[in-house]
Amino acid sequence: MNEAWLLLILPLAAAVLIQLRLKRIPALAAAVSVLSVVLTFLLSLIFAASDTVDEAVFTWAAAGDFTIKIGLQLDKLSKGMMIIVTGVGALVHIFSLAYMKDDEAKARYFCGLSIFMFSMTGIVLANNFVMMFIFWELVGFSSYLLIGHWYQKDSAAEAAKKAFLVNRIGDFGFLIGILMLWGLAGSLVFDQMALPAQGPLLTAAVLLVFCGALGKSAQFPLHVWLPDAMEGPTPVSALIHAATMVAAGVYMLFRLQFSFVDAEGIRQGWQLFANHSGEIIAWIGGITALLAALMATQQDDIKKILAYSTLSQLGYMIMAIGLAGHTETGHANLAGESGMFHLYTHAWFKALLFLGSGAIIYACHHEQNIWKMGGLAKRMKATTLTFVIGTAALMAVPFLTSGFYSKEEILLATLGHDGGMTPLFFVAAFVAFLTPFYMTRLLVVTFLGKPRSHGAEEAKEVGGLMLVPLVILAALAIASAFVIEGIGINIPAMFSAIDPRSHGHHPDSAVTALVLGTSFAALFAGVGLGYFLYKDRETDPLENNDLFQVFRNKFYIDELYLKIVRIGQDCVAAIIHFFDEFIINGLLVGGLSRSVGGLGNLFRRMQSGNLQIYALLFGGGILLVVYLTVFFTS
Repeated sequence: MNEAWLLLILPLAAAVLIQLRLKRIPALAAAVSVLSVVLTFLLSLIFAASDTVDEAVFTWAAAGDFTIKIGLQLDKLSKGMMIIVTGVGALVHIFSLAYMKDDEAKARYFCGLSIFMFSMTGIVLANNFVMMFIFWELVGFSSYLLIGHWYQKDSAAEAAKKAFLVNRIGDFGFLIGILMLWGLAGSLVFDQMALPAQGPLLTAAVLLVFCGALGKSAQFPLHVWLPDAMEGPTPVSALIHAATMVAAGVYMLFRLQFSFVDAEGIRQGWQLFANHSGEIIAWIGGITALLAALMATQQDDIKKILAYSTLSQLGYMIMAIGLAGHTETGHANLAGESGMFHLYTHAWFKALLFLGSGAIIYACHHEQNIWKMGGLAKRMKATTLTFVIGTAALMAVPFLTSGFYSKEEILLATLGHDGGMTPLFFVAAFVAFLTPFYMTRLLVVTFLGKPRSHGAEEAKEVGGLMLVPLVILAALAIASAFVIEGIGINIPAMFSAIDPRSHGHHPDSAVTALVLGTSFAALFAGVGLGYFLYKDRETDPLENNDLFQVFRNKFYIDELYLKIVRIGQDCVAAIIHFFDEFIINGLLVGGLSRSVGGLGNLFRRMQSGNLQIYALLFGGGILLVVYLTVFFTS
């Protein structure tokens, strides 16, 4: 057996063992789940350290010349992504040992985590679209289980159903796009696909495939499920909604771009986006980044602030990949790579922020409203320090954090061929201002000032099982961009093209200066405004402003969808009621029954028992027979 299959078998075996044998032994179930993900992470490091590109394939179905193969692909891209998935997964599992220690359904929780790790690993390692789609759906199933873990709460059950249904909308288009791309590229295996010629069909196929990312990566207008998914346990938010599941859409698009190479091995997949599909994808990413950042400025739930921040950063990544086909030929791959580079750095610091918020919520007796916290910097010094580091990386503090380098590359990608500013550059720059603004708001309200609730007054530093993952992630939030080539692991070429030590690779130094100046201005303006507005505040000074009410209510998009669904349901129900009541019941079933009843009544009246009527009918019958006989024989 090829050792690569262990990456799939270990988490699957853990889930099966927990479900069948260990449901009544939660401590052992948790240990088995943690052990499986740690071993998977160690295997990922071993495979990543190898220079070999390996495949493990077997035939799943065959009919004549047509075959469907299931296989694992261990190349540079999948090896790098496996480190992210299993690394964050291992730290989340360890954090969960403390966070979920008193949960009554701890065994079910860790079983769900193992199913999710199995599903996400399958997406990363899939060598063809069939296998990817199967595991794509399994990720949706496992996220449904984890988001709805506390299903006794109506809000959690509704959030799980919402996430599942919204993702099915995107997956429907994804499946159609896969079939169209199969017809155009001649294969479903990534390394065997031929680059299709440009045309309307290719544009439609790419956009339909993008529908999968639209759902999984929560892009506008299918973004509405992600904030509600915060109803799940906080470690689930860190695992699914910060670094892995929501990154699946970005990874899938880059895998598609990574699959097409020329005779010299140079990637040409960026040409898939060198049409209107690339522009549409880039603008959807930009709009998502902007809307989500505006929404984050007025959220009070600490997890929802981070959720909208995730939406915004995912918009950055999608925007960069969409721009891959609209950049100078020499830098086409770089635009897509900047999106994946940001995925890589974002995974560590956003997992840090979500786990940090979990530590805060745990210490504050499960309080999530930032306006009921305050003064935590004095009570939770280590957690505060790690949270500040994660925030600095998200704000893209220049030269000190990993987030700065990946964000800079995306800003460079939004510039025109000649270095001129484009509308997307202004969108990206404004989002770069909003990010430090709403994160400064979160820091000032949560950690400074005085406690505003009993939970905040009693908060104390969390234990080692929670703190150790935070410290490790804090180190990665700073160093991940610097150790891309220096940790002895053969990180994918998509990362090595962007080296922070050679920041400013654009040939025009004026362009580099423009981007760097924009970053500095956005950072200082955002932090300054956030600190000025929220220092020593007991309530939000903007909460009564009409414009910010729109942001607080998420542009009323959820309410609009609810009305559309209700109106749609009412209209369909009215049409079905009319058809059932008047067509089926009134004309068909009811009409036939009344016709039979009327005919029966007619014959019943003829059987009255009156001899005179019988004689009349008999005589009439004889006359009719005589008439017909004469008529047909004459």
